[in-house]
Amino acid sequence: MAQKVILLATLFIALVLSQAFTDQSRPPQPKELRSLEIKINQQYPYGCSYTVAIRTSCSSPIYTRDAVSIAFGDAYGSQVYAPRLDDPRSRTFERCSTDTFVISGPCTYQICYVYLMRRGWDGWAPETVRIYSPNGRPVTFYYNMFLPNGVWYGVNHCGRIFSSHDDNHTLVLSQK
Repeated sequence: MAQKVILLATLFIALVLSQAFTDQSRPPQPKELRSLEIKINQQYPYGCSYTVAIRTSCSSPIYTRDAVSIAFGDAYGSQVYAPRLDDPRSRTFERCSTDTFVISGPCTYQICYVYLMRRGWDGWAPETVRIYSPNGRPVTFYYNMFLPNGVWYGVNHCGRIFSSHDDNHTLVLSQK
């Protein structure tokens, strides 16, 4: 009987530990952000350029005509915003492809959040968003899902300063 209890306790501890390690190795899943206050990028005398590489999932439609916007930034309130990345004439965001954009905006510290918004009827499934910043290391955000229409959807690694998981799901950012 004692051996069975020890065996069950050992199995339980192993299960708990394996779940803890599994949760830590999985990237955070994108979440809806009900409100995002956008501050339009202004011309800064010492602004920065960011390279954004967006990989479209192979489960996405062949191409999309949907309007795609992006907002990303750091934990200190600096925000970079591009109101429309797509160009239906150039077949942007084709299935299984990577599109690269150069976006100018205020200089930031380490990028820790990104939100995408899709507007349209075609549908679109980004796989990853990788942002190269002049003042930080490149960071990759994992989506691998279809974006809902008309809402900001993304990942926030910034911690408590700007959390997309609070009670009212609001992220308010202002530029420095």
